[in-house]
Amino acid sequence: MAASFKWVLQLHRDVPRAARFYSQGLDFTVSVCTLRWAELEAGPLKLALMQASSDHVMEKGYSSLLSFTVADINNTVTKLMALGAALDGPIKYEIHGKVAAMRCLDGHMVGLHEPA
Repeated sequence: MAASFKWVLQLHRDVPRAARFYSQGLDFTVSVCTLRWAELEAGPLKLALMQASSDHVMEKGYSSLLSFTVADINNTVTKLMALGAALDGPIKYEIHGKVAAMRCLDGHMVGLHEPA
């Protein structure tokens, strides 16, 4: 039997803030949220957020890159920036659609794609 995918885990300094970022910015559903642990879902993707035990983990640059297809990249970028993200370069207009990279809470990266 093949292994089954359980979730992607990210370490954060402030778990409730990170859960709010994904729920309000990318419409994730929050199923559990405490000060130290959160579980969120968006379609088949499950995202677990855990409080970092120290700033040392964050300083080392351990990060993830999550990539999402969105209906309106400009609206999504605006929402994520209001929640603390920053564009990592300009929105690019490629033949296959618009793409953007955003540096989010605690250095995690989010890639956005709006199909042409």
